[in-house]
Amino acid sequence: MAAVSQKPRRRAVFLDRDGVLVREVDYLRELRQLEVLPGVPAALKALRAAGFKVVVVTNQSGVARGYFSLARLRLIHRELKVRLARSGAKWDALYFSPHHPDSGHHWRKPGLGMVNAARRRFGLDLKASYFVGDTTTDVQTARNAGCAAVLVRTGKGGRDGKHPARPDKTCRDLGAAARWILAREKR
Repeated sequence: MAAVSQKPRRRAVFLDRDGVLVREVDYLRELRQLEVLPGVPAALKALRAAGFKVVVVTNQSGVARGYFSLARLRLIHRELKVRLARSGAKWDALYFSPHHPDSGHHWRKPGLGMVNAARRRFGLDLKASYFVGDTTTDVQTARNAGCAAVLVRTGKGGRDGKHPARPDKTCRDLGAAARWILAREKR
């Protein structure tokens, strides 16, 4: 009897933007405020080399609040992409929610609109995926999606206190989170 081969699971590492990829500032709206955190390019390259899709999911209520326009947000994302590319790093997709926190819009984390868009686009197995963020909202998003949750101490470091959800792992930064994810996958 021939063995049935299993199709490999398509996995992703979902990443928050502010406080994970870039330095946390109140409502990043100027290119001069954009600062890629140390170790981020190497972490992205390592995760992608291990076969993960790297998907950025970010709430950007500054648009709804009138602090910056969609055009400005897209300019910041283009510049971030360029800066990462200089180091040979990239993401597979970036999704953002420009909605106000009071909107109840399903794209806003901890809602799953952005995560589900990536799941459909890439055929992802969310139970085999990870979510790395710096807030309890990110941890709650991971729980809602069925992903493993990793909290990083950069940015807000989980001090937002909006949700009681607990992470599977807390790490110093994205580099440490990537190392933990890759070590866990080898087991």
